[in-house]
Amino acid sequence: MRNRLRMLAAGFAMLMTVLLLPAEQVSADVPEISAKAFVLMDAQSGQIVCGDHAEEKRPMASTTKIMTTLLTLESGDLDTPFAVDSEAIQVEGSSMGLQAGDTVTKRALCIGMLLPSGNDAANAAAVAVAGNIPDFLRMMNHRAAQLGMTHTCFASPSGLDAEGHGASAHDMALLAREALRNADFAEICAKETMSLCFGNPPYLRTLTNTNKLLGMDETVIGVKTGFTDAAGRCLVSAAERDDRTLICVTLFDRNDWADHEALYDYGFAQAQPYSLPLPDLPAVPVEGGTETAAQLYLREPLSLTAWRGVPPECEMTVLLPPFLTAPVEKGEAVGTAVYRNGNVEIARLPLCSAVEIAQQEPDQDTKNMILRIKNALFKVFSKYR
Repeated sequence: MRNRLRMLAAGFAMLMTVLLLPAEQVSADVPEISAKAFVLMDAQSGQIVCGDHAEEKRPMASTTKIMTTLLTLESGDLDTPFAVDSEAIQVEGSSMGLQAGDTVTKRALCIGMLLPSGNDAANAAAVAVAGNIPDFLRMMNHRAAQLGMTHTCFASPSGLDAEGHGASAHDMALLAREALRNADFAEICAKETMSLCFGNPPYLRTLTNTNKLLGMDETVIGVKTGFTDAAGRCLVSAAERDDRTLICVTLFDRNDWADHEALYDYGFAQAQPYSLPLPDLPAVPVEGGTETAAQLYLREPLSLTAWRGVPPECEMTVLLPPFLTAPVEKGEAVGTAVYRNGNVEIARLPLCSAVEIAQQEPDQDTKNMILRIKNALFKVFSKYR
């Protein structure tokens, strides 16, 4: 398949708003939750299934390490050994066991953050990625803004209490959704234990995950625990059932394990399949072909989930080049349909040509002109041989 998107940057975008009609209402009471703030969110669409005080900024303790780990993984070069910054690891609280002079890798630090919730690992990662902690905090807040985390301020890479440090339950769900898209993050946070080698000299040891939900519910796939006196017990988790994923966040929750289980049982019971109606699509001009335009189609509709009887509202942006150059194959991907729910991207689906368009043969005058040009060029090059 030839690449017809090389001119995409010079192309155009058409915005359509596709509003889904309500499905049949599902009546069920949201379980009573002891958290001071919580949210249950669909990982695909970003739709809120239920929540309370979900936009209220609160301290979120070591769930902060979701962002620290994500940025560390995104920085690359994960498996090159280096010596930890001896000053950075001098920090109170939970630890992966780092000592001055230890040799680690960025991947090991990510495991140390997500499993035993090492504050030493978080500080060491911040210095390894950004050179110092203040610059890393700027990276954290910049990434938060990109994700639409409008009620968040990162003032600590580990989640230890710091002035202004906090996020809303909804923001932490958005962060978890993005982090789970990273294959390395998803693999690490789903492990109950992991063996890795670090130290001075490095030796093999086993780290245990603080997230007890992984052993309580086989559908849970992560994500991160947290606790400080100010934040209370905090938990960000995700679960997969019937090819759907829900993300649950509770802040200051004395009964977090049971609350997450109850919310998942409630939430997944509210799911109904829904296919977004296929929209009318524009045609794309074709240059040099037997037809002047190619009509487009989507190979299949976007499958979504309607939660509590109401599917999410979606905007579809159509990304196309300004024109195509013949020949164009039938079924060839020539553009992209991008679906969003607010700031949350739901999916990208290829837009394909519904017709085959052959290249138009040049007329006799054009052929004669091309022949004259070829002959003239041949004489010029022959003269200088």
